[in-house]
Amino acid sequence: MDTAAAEWTTTDGPDHRPPRRRPGAWCAALLLAAVSVAVGFRTADSDGITPVPQILAFLPWLLAPTGLALLLALLSRWWLGTVWGVLLLGLLAWFTEPYGKVGDPVGRPVADLRVLTSNVEFGQGTGPLLAAVRREKPDIVFVQECEYTCDARLKKDLAQDYPHRRAVEGGGSEGSVILSRFPLRPTDGVPGTMGMPGAVADVDGHPVRLQLAHPMPPLPGQLDLWRTELDALRDAATTDPGTPLVLAGDFNSSQDHAAFRRILDTGLSDAARLDDADRTATWPARTAPTFGTQIDHVLVSKDFASDRTRFLDLADTDHRAVVTDLTLYADKS
Repeated sequence: MDTAAAEWTTTDGPDHRPPRRRPGAWCAALLLAAVSVAVGFRTADSDGITPVPQILAFLPWLLAPTGLALLLALLSRWWLGTVWGVLLLGLLAWFTEPYGKVGDPVGRPVADLRVLTSNVEFGQGTGPLLAAVRREKPDIVFVQECEYTCDARLKKDLAQDYPHRRAVEGGGSEGSVILSRFPLRPTDGVPGTMGMPGAVADVDGHPVRLQLAHPMPPLPGQLDLWRTELDALRDAATTDPGTPLVLAGDFNSSQDHAAFRRILDTGLSDAARLDDADRTATWPARTAPTFGTQIDHVLVSKDFASDRTRFLDLADTDHRAVVTDLTLYADKS
């Protein structure tokens, strides 16, 4: 055998793997393993432990590293990794679909109302919120992180247009306010680290329960508190099921969190989904809508239809505001 033939046998035999392929396969394996952890908890209907809940908030974006891993596996001719990547992409695509059931309200339309919710980030976005309220003219406004200065300014500037209010006063992120054109009857609200007031509005003669949502975020070391406060909101959603409900605010969770899905499982629907905007990002405002997650929601009972859901960019806050037009339906009987 001549030298050329010997060299061919040594370098290109069937058992040889060029060194350049091995790093690609390792990188693909690391990416697939990391994504698989998050997808595994999502499949198990669990939020897991840090950093899983934080990653799950951005679950659709896991398509990017999974796609890269699949490409690396293909280039490395790692067929097991290729199958792994295809399966992960399929699961991610499945979970990216909107969660929960929707249907048309029963009965006849009896009232229209416009709802706006906004987290003003420690009161810093109060001015831009006031401008948005004057422009959008909502009937009900839910405001989170409305500290003392924010609360005082809303009282001063909006008292004439919104004579009815429910508030939990507090500094920093603890203050929250519900403003309404409709008369309000106070309720106990939901206990939490940050204010979550509640009320019953008289909407053209029809009672509608209003509940502001602002549970703690899923910070490392505080996941139990985050789950507990989301569970309290779920319990509130099941109180007085015969009365239409609007549950709105900064939930610090998305449809990819099991604790949030438990709230939807009570029979509520996200107004954004009803209007085909269920994946529009609301946080962080600096990178939304290009990159982010939807954690600000207007959830409604089956008595409502939703139309013209919009996401407003407000200066001086890290959240986008959500405004939606709702139609209340009542049973024909």
